[in-house]
Formats: sequence, structure tokens, C-alpha cells
Amino acid sequence: MAEETGAATSPPALDDSAVQRHLRRRLSADDAPWLHGEVARRMAQRLPVIRLQPERVISWWASSSGSDEVLAEAYPKARSLRVEPIAALRDRAAQASQRPWWSVQRWTGPETQTVLDSEVPPAAGQLLWANMMLHAAPRPESVMAQWQRSLAVDGFLMFSCLGPDTLKELRTLYRRLGWPAPTQAFIDMHDIGDMLVHAGFADPVMDQELIRLTWADAPSMLAELRTLGGNASPQRLAGLRTPRWQTRLVEELQSLKGADGRLALSFELVYGHAFKAPPRPKLAGETSVSLDDMRAMMRSPRTRPT
Repeated sequence: MAEETGAATSPPALDDSAVQRHLRRRLSADDAPWLHGEVARRMAQRLPVIRLQPERVISWWASSSGSDEVLAEAYPKARSLRVEPIAALRDRAAQASQRPWWSVQRWTGPETQTVLDSEVPPAAGQLLWANMMLHAAPRPESVMAQWQRSLAVDGFLMFSCLGPDTLKELRTLYRRLGWPAPTQAFIDMHDIGDMLVHAGFADPVMDQELIRLTWADAPSMLAELRTLGGNASPQRLAGLRTPRWQTRLVEELQSLKGADGRLALSFELVYGHAFKAPPRPKLAGETSVSLDDMRAMMRSPRTRPT
């Protein structure tokens, strides 16, 4: 559990234009990346410990989340609010909802709505699910502030993202060759916990696991890595790579082979959850509390006298 600090840790910088390019590439993908779907299944295994049965589930960056199936299975009666980061993805989702049910994988709850992240109303749902997107957000503190506003009081946040040990073998290889980093820096889970507290969340709990994926050859590995997102580091190499550089990369990647002859890379998966606590007025000689805030505080089973 993260302890409260005076200020949130500054996250590593991302190149917003690179992030936007990757989001636009999502338009040509029919499915979310395989890894995102696998992480969604692992994250869903943590849901039984939460007694809350949400009336509405908010799925953040839903098209790349790979979470429709697990959320529909966990909460078949809940309404769904799907949130997308760019208008083109929102519009594609609206078009998909008009197709026959057998032609597209989608949320199967009683009601589905898709909006931009800037269009989510306050207190829009009781569970906010954000799978494998926080590491790709140029301003994660702003995203957490949006999450906090979007949740109802006593609502529950559950999210996952990549951690600092992700692709450590590839970064070591690039350093040895004197090349710029192949990925942006990823935020440590303890810093994420501090940022959650700074955003106003209560009882944040963080954990992580390290998994290894393997591939038969370098082209297969590179093709799957491209589906996970581009390099958004501001220090990445500018311009296009040459065919000679590509050939050198494929040759050097052979050093990542394990005893089984397959290329292997590590991925650190970071999981987090937290609650939106009822409002707590600052104490002064004379303290005023709005009627709405007072009602929320009285309804909340998590409210404790101080």
C-alpha cells in the first residue's frame, strides 16, 4: 500500500505525437493485442474479492483493452461506458455497434455507450477498468484525476500497466550497441501508488508480476511488439531506419535466444486498485459542507469518524 506524500512523483516524459500515431494505427486493428487480453483475464481473477456489484462499468481506452469478454462475464447486468482517447476510435465503435451481433466482439450488457475521455460525466460509474493503457498516457496524473472524477463515491478503480522491467533485455541490447532506447521509461509501481493518493484515491494497493514471452524468430517478435505500441520516448532515434539497420537488428536479436532456441523478452505487469472515498471537508473554525457531499458521506459505509 502506498503511503501519502506531499506531491506525486513526476512520471517519465512521453512524446505525445508518437502516442497519437500509435492510437491512429489502432484503427486498422480488428482486435486488441494478445497480451492485453491475457492481462485482462489475469486482472479479472482479482474481481471476486470486491463485493461491489456496479450498475455501470467504465472501460477506459476500451478498443485496445481486450477486456470486453471478461467484463461481460463478470458483470452481465451492468451498463457499459466505453471510453476512447481519440474521436476516430469513438466513431469506429459507434459504427460497430450498428452491425449484426455476430460480426464484432463487443460488450453484451443491457446498454453500451462510447464517448471520448473528455466527455465522461462526473460520477458516471461504480467500477472504472483501465487495462494496459496508463503507461501510454503522456500525462498519467491528469488521467488519474479524470478517473477520480468519473467514479461515483465508493466506486472502485482497477487498472494494469507495464512496469520498469519491461523489455529489459532489449534495452540492454540497445545500450550495448550504442543505440537510443527502444522504449519509453515506465513508471515504478510505488510511484504510481503515490500518484493515486495525490489524485484523491483511498487505500491504493499495488502489485506486480514478471512474465517472459518467447518467439520462434525475430520477425515474429518484432511484429507482435509493434502491436503493443510504438516507442514514445522523446530520446528515440528520429527519422526512418535503413534496411541495413534492420538487418543488423535481426542479427543482434539472436543473442536473446534461450536454451530452447526461442527469443525471449520480459514484461513487468503492474496491477493496482483503489477506492474513491467520500468527500472529507477540511476542518476549520467554521466548516461548511454542501448538501450533496453530506448525503454522500452519510450513505458511504467507508465513512469513519475522525
